[in-house]
Amino acid sequence: MQQDPQIQNTVTQNHPVHPPKKDNSGRWFWGIFLSLLFFGMIIVAISFFAFASAIKRDGGEFVSGGSGDKIAIVEINDVIVSSEKTVEQIKRFREDKSIKAIILRVNTPGGGVAASQEIYEEVKKTRDGGKIIVVSMGSIAASGGYYIAVGSSLIIANPGSLTGSIGVIAQFISIKDLAEKLGISQTTIKSGSLKDAGSPFKTMNDSDKAYFQDVVDNSFGQFLDVVAKERKMDKETLLKYANGRVFTGLQAKEYGLVDSLGTFEDAIRITGKMAGIEGEPRIVKEKKKFSFFEEVMGSKIEDVTDIKGKLFDEPILQYKFQP
Repeated sequence: MQQDPQIQNTVTQNHPVHPPKKDNSGRWFWGIFLSLLFFGMIIVAISFFAFASAIKRDGGEFVSGGSGDKIAIVEINDVIVSSEKTVEQIKRFREDKSIKAIILRVNTPGGGVAASQEIYEEVKKTRDGGKIIVVSMGSIAASGGYYIAVGSSLIIANPGSLTGSIGVIAQFISIKDLAEKLGISQTTIKSGSLKDAGSPFKTMNDSDKAYFQDVVDNSFGQFLDVVAKERKMDKETLLKYANGRVFTGLQAKEYGLVDSLGTFEDAIRITGKMAGIEGEPRIVKEKKKFSFFEEVMGSKIEDVTDIKGKLFDEPILQYKFQP
């Protein structure tokens, strides 16, 4: 028996049929669970790399084979921003009686005035204390690198090494015009007319320039005094070479700025003879300390921090070659 369609429509309108509701609780559960798992993994990864980077493998010292006494190697391979590490190494090797001589391998365009002076003083102290310390120049040993070298017992350069660059430089960046275009302004409250000299938010005036020129000239005078004294050169003669330019090792030898021409291996041989070492010297070199992260990933945390150092920590006043 068929039901009247009109009656069926009436029933449907009075009692509409709803589809069963979907249970979304499972979907919410898995969403929250996966989100927590994801953020948890990030936190664990950050904690792991922070812990792994903090744990340093003990570098210790590398000692090469050989039958003779020890010669220690100290390297300066970058822009001189600070002196602490180099000074500590030189001092430690100087006080070690088993070390008969030190070779300072210099490969730097120079750097901060004060840092270069501190390393020079430690080199000079070592030489004056009776321990042989020889400088072997790499590709470049300019400005602050040369300042350090003159305190040694002997300076050896390759014929093609770049050295010299006796001078001082101070560079300032101005972002005043850019800041104004971006709507950035700075209000300065100062106690004296020169307190904000060199600020990137102002144009340097004649008074500012004269102020910094006086500081640069004073630092240049210190550089000249040290080189003239250590190289036993007349200042008037030295001034012919002290205009900031670099020289090849061959030229520097001709002008009396270095003592000898030779390679790093030559420096080892010469240093051994100067120290009275019989047979082949044993080379002592501090091994770099690497963290677990660096060993696994093949990169150095310092590579990142060095960028920050080069951009923000370099001193304004520098004994540095600007190529």
